[in-house]
Amino acid sequence: MSGAAPDWGSRFPGFDVLDQVPHWDQVTADVVLARTCSPAAVKFFTESEESCARALLNLLTGQDGPGGEPAVPVLEMVDARLAAGETDGWRYADMPEDAQAWRDTLTLLDADAHQLSGAAFADAPPADQARLVQAVQDLGSGNWHGLPAAHVWSLWTRYACTAFYAHPSAWAEIGFPGPAYPRGYKNVGVGKLEPFEVGDAHPSEDPVREGA
Repeated sequence: MSGAAPDWGSRFPGFDVLDQVPHWDQVTADVVLARTCSPAAVKFFTESEESCARALLNLLTGQDGPGGEPAVPVLEMVDARLAAGETDGWRYADMPEDAQAWRDTLTLLDADAHQLSGAAFADAPPADQARLVQAVQDLGSGNWHGLPAAHVWSLWTRYACTAFYAHPSAWAEIGFPGPAYPRGYKNVGVGKLEPFEVGDAHPSEDPVREGA
């Protein structure tokens, strides 16, 4: 679960998704480029919640490696959604509303960290952070502090993945050239690339293979 940021440049050499901006309609380009600007100040999370959520989200998205700022400001993107009340439009009946669920689960995660390592989650050793988060996932349909662990895990990962893969830096990681409108695609089929796409230089290194 832990690791340094991926070497995106070596996987898709010469690829820069922002080279495709001239091919997008103006509204789409404006929306995507806005995500590359400096993130807005945190509005929803309290100071302690922000520290815990930042550490958690960077861990979940593999941006918890040493040195440098994360390529995708996942914490700020999640915070902006919660501050604006932008949820997925549904929630589990056995979970609080998303905003409250985030506050509750971060408090509980901090409490677990204090019990395990004597520090808040954000200040706990990386191995302890990974252990605490993995414990929630491993509970599956079990109970975590009175909440269904699987639904807590879903809350965290849904928001983390939605934010991460909305950002052009994440598109660069997977070689995704961005919106197809209005240009579209002509080379449809497995393994077929458009002239503006770059092939994976390390196809045997599947990042999602079992045990990776």
